[in-house]
Amino acid sequence: MARPPPLGELPPGYTPPARSAAPQILAGSLQAPLWLRAYFQGLLFSLGCGIQRHCGKVLFLGLLAFGALALGLRVAIIETDLEQLWVEAGSRVSQELQYTKEKLGEEAAYTSQMLIQTPRQEGENVLTPEALGLHLQAALTASKVQVSLYGKSWDLNKICYKSGVPLIENGMIERMIEKLFPCVILTPLDCFWEGAKLQGGSAYLPGRPDIQWTNLDPEQLLEELGPFASLESFRELLDKAQAPNVAQELSGGCHGFSHKFMHWQEELLLGGMARDPQGQLLRAEALQSTFLLMSPRQLYEHFRGDYQTHDIGWSEEQAGTVLQAWQRRFVQLAQEALPGNASQQIHAFSSTTLDDILHAFSEVSAARVVGGYLLMLAYACVTMLRWDCAQSQGAVGLAGVLLVALAVASGLGLCALLGIAFNAATTQVLPFLALGIGVDDIFLLAHAFTEAPPGTPLQERTGECLQRTGTSVALTSINNMVAFFMAALVPIPALRAFSLQAAVVVGCNFAAVMLVFPAVLSLDLHRRHCQRLDVLCCFSSPCSARVIQILPQELGDRTVPVGIAHLTATVQAFAHCEASSQHVVTILPPQAHLVPPPSDPLASELFSPGGSTRDLLGQEEGTRQKAACKSLPCARWNLAHFARSQFAPLLLQSHTKAMVLVLFGALLGLSLYGSTLVQDGLALTDVVPRGTKEHAFLSAQLRYFSLYEVALVTQGGFDYAHSQRALFDLHQRFSSLKAVLPPPATQAPRTWLHYYRNWLQGIQAAFDQDWASGRITHHSYRNGSEDGALAYKLLIQTGNAQEPLDFSQLTTRKLVDKDGLIPPELFYVGLTVWVSSDPLGLAASQANFYPPPPEWLHDKYDTTGENLRIPAAQPLEFAQFPFLLHGLQKTADFVETIEGARAACAEAGQAGVRAYPSGSPFLFWEQYLGLRRCFLLAVCILLVCTFLVCALLLLNPWAASLIVLVLAVMTVELFGIMGFLGIKLSAIPVVILVASVGIGVEFTVHVALGFLTSQGSRNLRAARALEHTLAPVTDGAVSTLLGLLMLAGSNFDFIVRYFFVVLTVLTLLGLLHGLVLLPVLLSILGPPPEVVQMYKESPEVLSPPAAQGGGLRWGVAPTLPQSFARVTTSMTVALRPPPLPGAYIHPASEEPTWSPAATPAASGSSNLSSRGPCPAT
Repeated sequence: MARPPPLGELPPGYTPPARSAAPQILAGSLQAPLWLRAYFQGLLFSLGCGIQRHCGKVLFLGLLAFGALALGLRVAIIETDLEQLWVEAGSRVSQELQYTKEKLGEEAAYTSQMLIQTPRQEGENVLTPEALGLHLQAALTASKVQVSLYGKSWDLNKICYKSGVPLIENGMIERMIEKLFPCVILTPLDCFWEGAKLQGGSAYLPGRPDIQWTNLDPEQLLEELGPFASLESFRELLDKAQAPNVAQELSGGCHGFSHKFMHWQEELLLGGMARDPQGQLLRAEALQSTFLLMSPRQLYEHFRGDYQTHDIGWSEEQAGTVLQAWQRRFVQLAQEALPGNASQQIHAFSSTTLDDILHAFSEVSAARVVGGYLLMLAYACVTMLRWDCAQSQGAVGLAGVLLVALAVASGLGLCALLGIAFNAATTQVLPFLALGIGVDDIFLLAHAFTEAPPGTPLQERTGECLQRTGTSVALTSINNMVAFFMAALVPIPALRAFSLQAAVVVGCNFAAVMLVFPAVLSLDLHRRHCQRLDVLCCFSSPCSARVIQILPQELGDRTVPVGIAHLTATVQAFAHCEASSQHVVTILPPQAHLVPPPSDPLASELFSPGGSTRDLLGQEEGTRQKAACKSLPCARWNLAHFARSQFAPLLLQSHTKAMVLVLFGALLGLSLYGSTLVQDGLALTDVVPRGTKEHAFLSAQLRYFSLYEVALVTQGGFDYAHSQRALFDLHQRFSSLKAVLPPPATQAPRTWLHYYRNWLQGIQAAFDQDWASGRITHHSYRNGSEDGALAYKLLIQTGNAQEPLDFSQLTTRKLVDKDGLIPPELFYVGLTVWVSSDPLGLAASQANFYPPPPEWLHDKYDTTGENLRIPAAQPLEFAQFPFLLHGLQKTADFVETIEGARAACAEAGQAGVRAYPSGSPFLFWEQYLGLRRCFLLAVCILLVCTFLVCALLLLNPWAASLIVLVLAVMTVELFGIMGFLGIKLSAIPVVILVASVGIGVEFTVHVALGFLTSQGSRNLRAARALEHTLAPVTDGAVSTLLGLLMLAGSNFDFIVRYFFVVLTVLTLLGLLHGLVLLPVLLSILGPPPEVVQMYKESPEVLSPPAAQGGGLRWGVAPTLPQSFARVTTSMTVALRPPPLPGAYIHPASEEPTWSPAATPAASGSSNLSSRGPCPAT
């Protein structure tokens, strides 16, 4: 047996031997795989035939089922809660967050509304009277905001957060004090008297005008209210408040209405600061004011039962609506507060603004969805339309795109029914990504359907199509589903939901393509058989292809080979429709003779295997049997022709292969370098649309005020009273972190334990003074101070329920020992007294105790002795130390801080203290601790799964290994290109990178399968694979790009950069690797063929005929097999265009037999009988 000559070594006049003269044998080691695939193809063939027989029923039931699932979209839930979207379910952060919510409730203590002022001319100093005046103007405008809802007027004083309102027995006085109590506003204006103008509180006393902070006389107010209630705590607040001095500098920060507890550090108020060598503040580039509002639950509780809301059915939902309306109005008026020609600009932001952005981000853009699908419809229709109605498949393209759209809707509906919440990635990206991926298989099936081998029975056309393409579709779909399921390993709920939804949608697309779309092809086959127009199928085609029987003449003296009594000759004629007469004119070629196929180095030795080894991608074995009736080059040019005649010969040259390997190696090297440039992170500015006011605020905040409020939470399960030293050590260790903003040197640490201890030391000092002066004795404290009396009551506490009081302890113990620790037996009793007696200290500490200590009111003049019995607080299960983090610009800074905080908590755990850090940095940045490890694990698992799936369906581990190698190279290159494009690594790019393995299968498996099922040398098989896969793979890539194109029009830069750009790069990489690198690798390292064609030592071929006397003459080799001795005497002439797949073809058994007696003596075209039109059904 002679080996087939390699590509490029075939002689110019070489013609392949006849198919029957070249028996096919199976490679010994591949018989089992081929048998298994033949069995699988047989199932697909049976499925296709069954669908074709019942195409109408299948189409109706399929559309009904998918439509029913699509109705599930009515119950879809769009999740916009950041915590639900980004906090890993079941992780330690999720467990800690759940613990916090169990103890404190769902909401934070307050919400922040912020104003940032920056100069219009970048770099200018804002520490000028003019700039501060403009800031006051904007802050005043914002503080005067009012909204009317439910028949009530709501202003800042009603809804703001008020810290440390004292407990007063007289209810009327308490309500008046509460109204007058100032809102918590962190502003640089607090360094000046003008800061008081922001406070809108007022109270009424009979005979006096309304009391406001701008006209308040503290001493006179206390004098008038003193006879009615004890106002010591309020007196302390007013004593500590100082009228701001205009000359006071901002250096060192500002104080709120309480100098002791409310010190606003510079970093909270000023941004872009510059100092002199001595550390004195010289300039700043930004000012910030923060207004604190109550949470919806707090507002509801505050007004529940109040006379102002008793008639409106007050609820927590209404409270939330009031807050949202006020915040939106706040942002609007603050941004409009300054004139357009002012030297400063105001950026306003609220928590509702962020919610609005997330809602807008999650909304489905109907215009873009409709536009994307219309664009895909147009592309599918245009690319599949043909001038010849018998070949045109425009309606198939339209139906395929609409079917994919329905499958996407049904998949999303099924996800909604399964309870998978939608998010921004689902609504903004998945409809377009799923469309691009789903249409790929539509093009593959339609392309294969038009390339059915000649002679395929009409009733087996759909089965033949599925038999040749079903394996490819199954491979790509299964790999895509596995890829998205693997991407669900990313521990971010939003991306996990997106990955699961994508996997379900791909599964629905797979079902639609394999079950419903073949029914569409079958119906179109009926349309083509009935000679109907494409798209407008109700109208008949005037220029339809026809098969005309020409009865042969007597052969006379023409030479007929020995042993052959009759023969069939297939010749070609040209037919066109005259526009004037609408008649079909047929022209036979001047010399009708048989011509051997042209020398084609790409098709000469390729064999279209039959049976179980049939090429799954539709090899055109009929192309080598056509007569040489040539048409215009532009009419017969297509991607397959380009691949066969130009692309494959160029690509598979030795020097081209070397160049391809070098170029792709260089690309891989650059990508490895680019991968080192990829940084972790995802800033909020990436999500908000550029050019908006919200984006300007977030950019200014990130640049000037990168501050984060966090807390160190201590849990239950240990004894706080005996663990005070460990708690102080934990606080000290946490405070030593680089990112923690230290308190001023003159201020004590802002924690409840420090405030509690300092308060005890303060009343102990008062008691010592009163004891030394004799105002307090063993039996009386009434002549002492308020603080001395409190200390007296605490010193006699024993903590024993049986004997709670011991007066002998007055002089033998201290409230705080010499080591700075509170006696354990006094700890919880003292906690009750501190919480009730020092509301400002408690509020400033942000302790948030749970269970909350009981209320206890100190009565200095109690004569019953009951006031001496102080209830002890319950053992604490929740408390927290607040901290401020600053200087966090990069993800590496966040990761370093998180690791340090976790290490501090772990060290405290060894001392018996259970603690964890809490705050937005720990909620949203902790994912980066293990993100890269999770990414590598998911990609490795997916590559292994892809290898197993490909090896199982291809039954060739060698080919599966090459596919996986190319996919791994694609993933590395995509990751490296992200580094060059400046795209940061977060959970979203990780999902795309993981999914890229599955999407890349779309571009590689078709070529590998075509190579595997072809014959000849590696070069020839690679060329044959390219010939049959270039068109569908290219169409699939273009369809994917069209599906992604609508993402480029998104208002969100995040969608454009992280989805459109990355997925577009992935598609282009897939196209290059699938159609350039993989064929080269296969031509060098490809597996052996599954079927080997045997050649004789000296093959003799059909020699070209020579026309003699205008007649037909045939010659044949002496070694013609006996099976060629029986041929039919009739001659079939196929007019041009010939009957393509879908047009009716006579089976061999039904061809009319020529009888000499029935042949009239006529010539040429006088005896033409045409097949009539399709009978009406």
